[in-house]
Amino acid sequence: MIAKRERGKLERQLIASLTDACEQAKVEVAGFVWLTHCVDYQHFPASLVVIWVFDTDAHLASALKDDKQRLHDVTANALAEAGVALDSVTHHIDFDSEQACQRSHGGDWQRRLRSRAARH
Repeated sequence: MIAKRERGKLERQLIASLTDACEQAKVEVAGFVWLTHCVDYQHFPASLVVIWVFDTDAHLASALKDDKQRLHDVTANALAEAGVALDSVTHHIDFDSEQACQRSHGGDWQRRLRSRAARH
């Protein structure tokens, strides 16, 4: 378990490095709009998940076909910059779309992310 003071520092580092990754991907990957992360610091780093969000299901499918490895690499670099050591980032990355959130959660991302966290 990570001490509360260290959690804040780590959270700031994660936000900074993932923001850089986000800005990079916006330029490089069609349809990518934003990313977020979910984490339970009592089960860190196993609980960490970075979620890449696309505008449409079609752009998401295209990215999974053409850009998945690039997004994995960008995620791995961002996490390394934040000082997060993982054996493999594959299990710590998820993908979603605005269109899917609208369809299943009426566009309520807070509710969608809570339901996703409950599944992990």
